[in-house]
Amino acid sequence: MSTAQPSEPVHVKSKAHLDELVAEHDVVLADFYADWCGPCKMLEPTVAEIAAETEVAVVKVDIDELQDLARDAGVRSVPTLQFYAHGEEAKRLIGVQDKDALLDVIAELA
Repeated sequence: MSTAQPSEPVHVKSKAHLDELVAEHDVVLADFYADWCGPCKMLEPTVAEIAAETEVAVVKVDIDELQDLARDAGVRSVPTLQFYAHGEEAKRLIGVQDKDALLDVIAELA
C-alpha cells in the first residue's frame, strides 16, 4: 500500500490532501507550524533530516493557511507534531523535540 516516501517535507494544501497522504503512507509525521513561530523554525532542520533519512512521509501544515484543519486536528500550540500510523492518529508531541525523540516514536510506530 505504501508508495515511495518523499525525501523532503510535503506542504499540505488541504484536509483532503492530508487525508490522502495519511492513507498512502504507513507512517506520517505531520508538522503543524507557523511562519512566525520561532520554535517551529528551530525544528525545521530536524524535520527535514527525518524526511531525508527515514521511511516516514513528513508533511508540513501551515496553521495560518489551514486554520480549519489545525482546529479540527485539535492543534492549540505550535509546533505540534502529529504522528499517524496505518491511517490512524498514533501519537502527538508538542514543542521542539530532538531528533532522537522523534526517531524513537517512528521506531515504535513502524
